[in-house]
Amino acid sequence: MRKKELLENAHPYYEEDQLLELEHAIDFATKAHSGQKRKSGDNYISHPLAVADSLIQWGMDIDSVLAGVLHDTVEDTDATLDEIEALFGHDVAFLVDGVTKVSKARAGMQDLANYLPQTKDNLSKLLIAVGQDVRVIIIKLADRLHNLSTLQYMPKDKQIKIARESLEVFAPIADRLGMGRVRVQIEELAFSFLDPIEYRRLTNIMKKRLGKSTRKLGIVRSEVNAELTKHKIKSEINGRVKSVYSLYCKLKKVDGNMDDIYDLMALRIIVETKEDCYRVLGLLHTMYQPMITRIKDYIAVPKPNGYQSLHTTVITPSKQIVEFQIRTYAMHEHAERGLAAGFHYHEQKVTKNYVKKKRVSSLPAQMQWITQLQDIATRLRNNEDISTEQLNIDIFGKRIFVYSPKGDIYNLPEGALPLDFAYMVHSDIAKHAYSFRVNGKIHPFDKPLNNGDVVEVVTRKISSPKQDWQDLVKTTHAKQKLRLQLKQLGVIETITSAAKIIRRKATKRKDKS
Repeated sequence: MRKKELLENAHPYYEEDQLLELEHAIDFATKAHSGQKRKSGDNYISHPLAVADSLIQWGMDIDSVLAGVLHDTVEDTDATLDEIEALFGHDVAFLVDGVTKVSKARAGMQDLANYLPQTKDNLSKLLIAVGQDVRVIIIKLADRLHNLSTLQYMPKDKQIKIARESLEVFAPIADRLGMGRVRVQIEELAFSFLDPIEYRRLTNIMKKRLGKSTRKLGIVRSEVNAELTKHKIKSEINGRVKSVYSLYCKLKKVDGNMDDIYDLMALRIIVETKEDCYRVLGLLHTMYQPMITRIKDYIAVPKPNGYQSLHTTVITPSKQIVEFQIRTYAMHEHAERGLAAGFHYHEQKVTKNYVKKKRVSSLPAQMQWITQLQDIATRLRNNEDISTEQLNIDIFGKRIFVYSPKGDIYNLPEGALPLDFAYMVHSDIAKHAYSFRVNGKIHPFDKPLNNGDVVEVVTRKISSPKQDWQDLVKTTHAKQKLRLQLKQLGVIETITSAAKIIRRKATKRKDKS
């Protein structure tokens, strides 16, 4: 990647004054990194330019792109943060500082299996940087993606370390942000270094299988296109080949039986409106025999990362099994680029919104975890103890969507209990929780919620938080609110005092003996 090429790629997306600022940043970074080389032998500047190019392709704002160009200058050159702020403004310096903090936090990681740095200082840097502005982690994803693409030049032990970290940390984060294309790219590159033999074996199997089915799939595609044209539905139809890593994961679930993999290749139909999606689904089920158990409506009930699409698997008259994904152009953009596709910061800058305390419900459901992360970062900054296990639940665990009876959407970690939902809605509602109804039926306090549940909190004024509720909440947010309420009621202090008396008596008995 060279300066001229990057500016040409940026030209359609930014104003003239922004392009001049980008050129200035490139010149500044080029001078700062002068004489530095990559392991590949390339000039170091090729890396930040590649990072910036990815950010441009993802549709990020100009501040993110500038920070992408400058992201290594403070850590690896004599350039200072004050210098960057003076030349490129507060927001760019804020982002560069955040990326630098994430890099330093990563250096403190000892146990990749836990996903997180093991020292509170490093953990704080990571979460505070990301919690204050999610653009920091998007820049870091672009950085990681390019580093993976040149990983072959690193020593073998570094290849394994970086690949495993990418698979266990960065790919899940990309998924959480809805950045499906980036997640797949990270997974494919990382897997090819972690298990090269299996990667090559599965790649060869896929080539053989796809070679046999491509011609048949072409016939199905032509049939569907003709039917959509007949019904005057404007559409774009293309093929989607399953990634090697996704195939690897799927095979582990079906005991390695390739015949149980129905979506090795799928047809993706992109239309203009949501109504067209359902019309296309009806036409496909008229043309072919649907496999009822494999119909999934992610439009009505999106995935927790915001992904929307209709999925159906059909059997053609020639007995070929074909999966279809049906979505609008807007849904496709989100599926490919996630949060970056309709980027929140084009209208609302970080310094005015994410740093300032906001109610969780004021954000789109798939972004609520960002505010939750900010709350955790604040607690760490205040030297409060949060276990690594708890952070895995809150930040890196799988997510679910649940709904209030009014249709409001709430994003919770998988395994969350009814009280977690109640405390997310409002701590006063949770305080007076008497019982719960889920999907219209009475639901126990200790039974986890499922994706798509409609949860109603039944309250009574005489109800109040109880000590044993501490075993009935999973999220940091709920634990914090409950503990505060118990303190206000004097429950925790009373129990603590009683425990001290018991310990004192036990000590006296021990001394006498």
